[in-house]
Amino acid sequence: MPRGEIDEAWIEEAVRRYRRIETLQAEFDQAVATVEVTVRSPDGLVEVVVTAGGRITDVRFLGPLHQRNPRDVAGSVQAAVTAAADAAQWAREKLHNETFAAYRPLAGA
Repeated sequence: MPRGEIDEAWIEEAVRRYRRIETLQAEFDQAVATVEVTVRSPDGLVEVVVTAGGRITDVRFLGPLHQRNPRDVAGSVQAAVTAAADAAQWAREKLHNETFAAYRPLAGA
């Protein structure tokens, strides 16, 4: 191609790829908002449901609390919330890898 000429095919392909990436980004954003992961505290007392975006949608106590030390209950909640944050990160990464699999970098570090 002579210098200064516009490669129409290249531009059309770039626009097509850009639109595809926009579509994939919208799908990813929707999935992050709706995909949920459920985790439990190590002692099994607390269950937390979290979206891949990190929003906690439910917290459940799976056993009686009246006989438990408040510090132990607080520790169970903290452990479950920490596990939920880790699970949300894992879910986001999994969704991202699945959504953008065709758009991997050509050269990596």
